[in-house]
Amino acid sequence: MSLFRRKKTGKVIPVKISTMDAELEFSLDYKATGQELFDLVCRTIGLRETWYFGLQFQDCKNYIAWLKLDKKVMDQPDILSHSPVQFLFLAKFYPEDVSEELVQEITQHLFFLQVKQSILNMDIYCPPEASVLLASYAVQAKYGDYDEASYQPGLLANEDLLPQRVIDQYKMTREMWEERIKVWYADHRGMSRDEAEMEYLKIAQDLDMCGVNYFQIFNKKESDLWLGVTNLGLNIYENENKLTPKIMFPWSEIRNISFDDKKFIIKTVDKSSSNFTFYSKKLRMNKLILDLCIGNHDLFMKRRKPDTMEVQQMKAQAKEEKLRRQIERSKLAREKQLREEVEREKAALETRLIQYQEEVRQAKEALQRSEESAELLAEKSMVAHQEAMLLQQKASEAEAEVQRIKVSVIKTEEERQHMERKSRESELVMRRILEDAERRKNEAENLRLEVQQAREAEKEAKNKLLEFLNISVTEMKGSPTGGSGGTPAPSWNTGNSWQRNGYSPGDMERRQGSNLSPEFIHELRNQSFDQGNQGHHGNQFSLHLQNEELTQSALDISNGFNGRHLSHFSVPNLSIPAYAHRFDLSSSVSHELMTENDMEALSLEIERERWQYLEKSKTLQDQLITFKSEIDELKVDENMSELDKLHSEQQHLGDNKYSTIQKVKRGSTQSRVAFFEEL
Repeated sequence: MSLFRRKKTGKVIPVKISTMDAELEFSLDYKATGQELFDLVCRTIGLRETWYFGLQFQDCKNYIAWLKLDKKVMDQPDILSHSPVQFLFLAKFYPEDVSEELVQEITQHLFFLQVKQSILNMDIYCPPEASVLLASYAVQAKYGDYDEASYQPGLLANEDLLPQRVIDQYKMTREMWEERIKVWYADHRGMSRDEAEMEYLKIAQDLDMCGVNYFQIFNKKESDLWLGVTNLGLNIYENENKLTPKIMFPWSEIRNISFDDKKFIIKTVDKSSSNFTFYSKKLRMNKLILDLCIGNHDLFMKRRKPDTMEVQQMKAQAKEEKLRRQIERSKLAREKQLREEVEREKAALETRLIQYQEEVRQAKEALQRSEESAELLAEKSMVAHQEAMLLQQKASEAEAEVQRIKVSVIKTEEERQHMERKSRESELVMRRILEDAERRKNEAENLRLEVQQAREAEKEAKNKLLEFLNISVTEMKGSPTGGSGGTPAPSWNTGNSWQRNGYSPGDMERRQGSNLSPEFIHELRNQSFDQGNQGHHGNQFSLHLQNEELTQSALDISNGFNGRHLSHFSVPNLSIPAYAHRFDLSSSVSHELMTENDMEALSLEIERERWQYLEKSKTLQDQLITFKSEIDELKVDENMSELDKLHSEQQHLGDNKYSTIQKVKRGSTQSRVAFFEEL
């Protein structure tokens, strides 16, 4: 006989669990209890706040039922035996204050999905203006921050965001609803998914029907009524009004709950008061009512006791996690802000660079046009000079002819007179020729002056280009991207530059007057004396600069000459290399962003959030009122439901969920029991 006996594998059943955002499948032992299945689901999804949830199913008669955790799953008679066995993992009980009681993010997320689904299915009544606000938080939770650049029109119109009752109630298209939702969606910028879901739940928990389980009952007078089982107690509603309860019995006033057949008996803490008795219309619902009453009563009493060690541990962990995320979010926000500033500066500099390049191009074109004009005028001056030389030659020939005629006319008086007459005529012709020659000479002089003026205009255009480059380089050196390293000084090739351009140092001195310093004028004269006069046509005063020298040379000129007019120079390639405006983004944001002072500021900011909440709520209410007044003009009164009319009456009276609760639980328990019997 073997010493080791193999454990027999028991019979298993397939189980399918549907949560609000996932579907789980398990192979469950046939003898497993409901608690084992429930714990398996909670471990799988990482849920620790298990007391709010349960496993729901439909029994053989299609009634809603909850799995009993203390019994075996397959021993519960109402469970259908088909394969796989299906359950819904849903919230069974609701907290009184979601912001204080819901600790885990998974808990908040599951509540958010379930409440959102109930509102869209119209199981929970939500007024139109609140529906739009809740839809904006749902969009923020799903898509994150609103980005106008990537947002596509029609994105929200195709989403299931509003109850059909709200859409039918107004003459508004889906695009119009989308535009309304988008306005609030843009206001939620910077809000994380869990924050958006929490804001959604904060608003939803104030809805009259949120967290209420309704059951049809009647009293001794057989009046049809609704019983509402809530986290605060038992509400009694009239048959036509599920929004506003008529009376309420808080859990603190209830001592015992039991039922016999269809009769429910509720014993109150006040022993002098008679029992609160009502009758259910469906016997199968009695167990469900009792189960919900016991669970809500236990949670009601648990909230008013000190938190258990498990809850304290979860809250401490949640607080640390929230603080860590706030610090990370603050760091990311600052890094994002710094990066955006750098990007904006980079874009501005690139724009300015493009503008400067365009201005340089235009200046080059103007300079080229002036050079072409100067060359054309020089050609005209040369032609005029040649014509003047030709006229002078003709005048010389005419004068020689006159002398020859004078020598030959000696024979007779008649011939002398004739010769004198001819001489006078020749002199007259010569005078005319000389006058014409003088006139042509004056024209040539005028053309020479025009050529000189054109060269001066050319020099002025080049001086302006140099001054523009000085300004550009100075601004670029003052920008964050400008370098501070030294640049080699430019080399000036002066040669016979002044004579080549048709100017002497004396001309430059007379032209520039007081704009030039005495040292600069003396240097120009020395250059002229050293180099000699080598003509004034064809060469230009050239400034040879490398790309790396252009920046420093322009700065040296602007600082050293301080506004002097320089002579003509040839500009090399002005295109700026790609690396000239490169940004090191990593170095801009690599320093430590959170110091001890930042931690203190963050703590103070968290404290201020509590004080700002009331002001934010007031602002939100004002926005809702404004939005409601805007869409009231498009309302179709015929499509208003009974709940819409009841809500309008409630708003007209100035009541809300909590003020109504305070009203309906006034008076003694005995008086409320008596009032219930008379309904």
